[in-house]
Amino acid sequence: MLAEIDPVAKPRMTRRDKWLSPPRKCVQKYRKFADDLRQSILYDEFVPGFRLVLEFHIPMPKSWSKKKKAEMVGKPHQQTPDLDNFIKSLDAIVPEDCGIWDIHAKKFWSITGRIYLENK
Repeated sequence: MLAEIDPVAKPRMTRRDKWLSPPRKCVQKYRKFADDLRQSILYDEFVPGFRLVLEFHIPMPKSWSKKKKAEMVGKPHQQTPDLDNFIKSLDAIVPEDCGIWDIHAKKFWSITGRIYLENK
């Protein structure tokens, strides 16, 4: 399955985020991402398997030069947000992960953001 949306790492949420109106910007961004992810991947049809293969393609900053962007396409993303925060962000479509025992996850630089998800 492929979702053509920019991956967003799950923020650390507090009680304040539940009651604060409007919530912090990072929480608003995550909630919008979760809604978009549910719409792009058919939530009712996705049944998590025992193994998940995940690829997070992180869009490059607009401030980078064309030369740097050309060099970095497909290279590993070795900055924050961490890979575990991206994996946690998939709670939107995998609420019960007790049956998952194997995860293969990668994050790369890309021109456009997208998430590739395969369950086996």
